[in-house]
Amino acid sequence: MRLLHTMLRVGNLEKSLQFYCDVLGMTLLRQKDYPGGKFTLAFVGYGDESDHTVLELTHNWGVESYDLGEGYGHIALGVDDIYKTCEDIKSRGGQVIREPGPMKHGTTVIAFVGDPDGYKVELIQLKDKPVAPPQESVATA
Repeated sequence: MRLLHTMLRVGNLEKSLQFYCDVLGMTLLRQKDYPGGKFTLAFVGYGDESDHTVLELTHNWGVESYDLGEGYGHIALGVDDIYKTCEDIKSRGGQVIREPGPMKHGTTVIAFVGDPDGYKVELIQLKDKPVAPPQESVATA
């Protein structure tokens, strides 16, 4: 067995595709309209579905927003350089909602970005790729 995809309901498919593809660098793998059910499915990811887990963005026609609830947490992406990734996301119009730094009660370096529907995407610094914060971010004593 393997995890195939995670489905997110989105209110504006074009804005969501712009975020996941242009801001986070995913590729639109396939998209199909289902007129009988009045919805569109778009699959995005960092590689072919045959060997990568992807996101299924579901747009129900005529629905502009959803209550995200309290049970859902976030999507997590491993990155080689979390500081550069956050700067790149900002330069492409994305919103970093938690700047990079150690997680509470731990040492793993994380950051969070928000998508157009309010879903959170956690960025996690890959352990085998250590980086230091930019010089201007380092606090002096």
